[in-house]
Amino acid sequence: MKSKPKMILKIVSNSLVILVIVFAFLLHGTQLVGLEPYSVLSGSMQSVYPTGSLLYIRNVNPETLVVGDVITYKMTGGALCTHRIIEIVPDEKNPKIIHFRTKGDENDTVDPLVDSNNVVGKAVFCIPFLGYLAMYIATPPGKYIAITIAVALVLIEIMIGIILDSNSEKQSKKQN
Repeated sequence: MKSKPKMILKIVSNSLVILVIVFAFLLHGTQLVGLEPYSVLSGSMQSVYPTGSLLYIRNVNPETLVVGDVITYKMTGGALCTHRIIEIVPDEKNPKIIHFRTKGDENDTVDPLVDSNNVVGKAVFCIPFLGYLAMYIATPPGKYIAITIAVALVLIEIMIGIILDSNSEKQSKKQN
């Protein structure tokens, strides 16, 4: 029979490994289901997507977007912005081309028109605070710490398995 501290250690280590796997999926695995994660950097949509959240965006056809949708788009210079569509504006020269007028829910001013070609996708959901961790892991020290933790967890899991297996063998020898 396993001792209580060893069982607790095994449960804790398994839980930590599962937590790391879930976190890795939330950062990169969601791309397998068509969701791209982005960290929320400002408070312009604070009531819906708090600063520091990890926001998941799904690529969509801009023609399917409607007033009220929250989109992420490329601004002049390449930075990304996530704001709500408040108006859909047909192009003056070619009505088949559309633009979006957007505004952050917490902002008083309306954004310049967004060309439909600059739309990255539509916001689906967010996980508060996870964006802070994602941003830290994107830095060199964060990467080193994340790799160290992952390797340490794997080693701990292996060591616990070896200890528990050796104790099982000792117990079975005692019973014989």
